[in-house]
Parts: sequence; structure tokens; C-alpha cells
Amino acid sequence: MKKSDWLMGVVLTAFVSGMGCPVNADEYLNGIEWKEPPLVVPAENNGAPSDAVVLFNGKDFSAWQGADKWKIEDGAMIAGKGDIRTKESFGDCQLHIEWSAPTPATGSGQGRGNSGIFFQDNYELQVLDSFENKTYFDGQAGAIYKQTPPQVNATKAPGTWNIYDVIWTGPRFNEDGSLKSPAYITALHNGVLILNHFELKGDTPYNRPPQYKKHADKLPIRLQDHGNPMRFRNIWIRETKPTIGVQVKKPFLRDDKGNEKPIE
Repeated sequence: MKKSDWLMGVVLTAFVSGMGCPVNADEYLNGIEWKEPPLVVPAENNGAPSDAVVLFNGKDFSAWQGADKWKIEDGAMIAGKGDIRTKESFGDCQLHIEWSAPTPATGSGQGRGNSGIFFQDNYELQVLDSFENKTYFDGQAGAIYKQTPPQVNATKAPGTWNIYDVIWTGPRFNEDGSLKSPAYITALHNGVLILNHFELKGDTPYNRPPQYKKHADKLPIRLQDHGNPMRFRNIWIRETKPTIGVQVKKPFLRDDKGNEKPIE
């Protein structure tokens, strides 16, 4: 064996064993002491993660208020007269919800399969039968109503189930009522990204520009009645919280002998 081949073997062995790090390289440490992330068992068989709050399991309206004129058929809730709201209030969250437009399809534009999901009772993610049904783009399925269209139209045909998976970050307000930070939303429609950390300009009314008005950190999730018998099922929500860490020392480097040195 040539000496050059032997040396190359040593280098490759060190590279693999060190997962690409140079031999005897200093290790960077950020000086943060992290709290261990809680254990969450992922969902199976189209269920909910272990830490989720199930808002609708196909059986009853126990998690909702104002649903006396809505009904349940074949494991799905069907929109009736009046909006419904969760009994529990939520702020930052991950929401999973499935919806289906009436079949056969009737009407057009905003008059066909219309509903909406309101985060913190104020900010609407549009639900609409947008399958081969044109309307104004910031009012179609997946839009933040009157603020932005979705990146793409991923709507399935009426009678089939559409799935929204949403990450919601609520707005923050200062003590004097002024806006500290806006709301943000990331959403997937049937597994396709449609909103990517979109910054909301305020609430989502039909008849005026959006605006922020100070409200509680946690408010109900609202499902809209817009005169169409929309179906909803498999609704669950997870409150999201930032990862907790304490800066116990300034970032530093540590060599293979355990010696520490500050980063200049």
C-alpha cells in the first residue's frame, strides 16, 4: 500500500467517525442551558397528537358554544344558523381541521361553499369551494380574507375532504393598546404550503380596511355560518410555546481536553 493511500484512509476514517468534523476540532457551545422538550406522541390513524385538545371527534359539540342549530351526520358537523365558537380560548397554536363543500355544488363565487375559520375570534382564514369556482383571489379558499390570496389553489372537488394544517402566532399589544407585534400565519392546504409566515395587517372585515385593536391573548376559535351547509370533522388544536433556555454563560469553545476559551 502506498503511503499516500494509507494517509487518505486515515483522513476518511477520521472524517466519518467525526461526522465531517476535523479531528481534534474545538466544539462550539452557546452557553444556553435548555429545558428538556416535553415528550409528545405523534398522531396515528388520522388521530391527534397526545398533547392536543380535541375540538371535534365526530360525536358531539361539547367543545363548542352556539351550536344548537348545527347538526352532526356521519361523524361530521354541518354548519347551521349562526357562527359557533370554542368554549376554551386559545392564542398561539397549531390547528388541524378538515372541511368539505356541499355536493352537488350550487351557486358561484362567494355564494358557493362559503365559511371561515377565525383565529382569536378576529382573523379569518377563508373556507370556500374554490374548485373550478372563480372569485376575487383574496377571498378564495386559503386566503387571509381581504389581505392576501393563498400561494396556490389546492382545493379538492366538492364532496371530498380538504385539510388545513395551520400554525398561528397571535398579535401582541402594549399596555397602552398599541401594537407590539403583528399576527403571523403559516398554512398548508392538503399538504401544500399556501401561506408562509404571512404577516397580517389586522383583522379581516368585509367593509373596511384591516386594523388591530387590543384584545386578550387568548380568545375562542370561531367557525362561520355563511348560509352554506359546510361539513367539518377531525378538529384538534395544540397550544404552542417557545422553547425555554437560560443563558448561563457567554458562548465559548471547548477543546478535546475539556479546556474552555471565550469567543473573541
